[in-house]
Amino acid sequence: MSEQKVLVIEDDRDIAELVEYNLSREGYQVTRAYTGEEGLQKAKTIKPDLILLDLMLPGLDGLDVCRSLKRDSDTDNIPIIMLTAKSEEADIVAGLEIGADDYISKPFSPRVLLARIHAVMRRKSEPPPEGMVPLSFRDLSIDPGRHEVRVAGTPITLTSTEFRLLHFLAQRPGWVFTRDQIMDSTHGEDTVVTDRSIDVHIAGLRKKMGPCGKYIETVRGVGYRFHDPETA
Repeated sequence: MSEQKVLVIEDDRDIAELVEYNLSREGYQVTRAYTGEEGLQKAKTIKPDLILLDLMLPGLDGLDVCRSLKRDSDTDNIPIIMLTAKSEEADIVAGLEIGADDYISKPFSPRVLLARIHAVMRRKSEPPPEGMVPLSFRDLSIDPGRHEVRVAGTPITLTSTEFRLLHFLAQRPGWVFTRDQIMDSTHGEDTVVTDRSIDVHIAGLRKKMGPCGKYIETVRGVGYRFHDPETA
């Protein structure tokens, strides 16, 4: 296999050395970091293919490290597997919600760890399913896989309905959709979308998008369309 880079952020040196030994035998290039701050610095420097991240770190803990990595456009696409001695479900859920790809509880066997790494690496290399391909328009990026929208590199917070609405329009730039079509596309279990509320959602979405709000155009008497700025 080609040598892929793995960053191990783990304050227990014995565990870090054991992980490095087993990964090196499989052909991985391993770099170690013993604190959250050191891990962040090395992640930005070496741009690893995967990060093994302990949640129980001194100083900056694992959740804060994960959050920082996922907020940085230079590192947000690096898969993260959390290493945790904690049994609390809340910590695992919190890590997955802010972008971690998987977790493994200590103590773990090298075979299990390698299997998890291979699985995450395989998912990373597979093409995204239809409808999950990230979209980019100048200062606006939409990542359906991460349910994330960025304006000029800064994440913005959207409701589930706002995200579905924006993604639906942006998938077909220039196409005009009626409110009924938009209603069908944005229907979800968390909210009831009506013809009249579409206008309210559009207004809120434009406001949150700031200067990129102009990409959503009103077509009087019909509905809305997404304007690709590159076609201007």
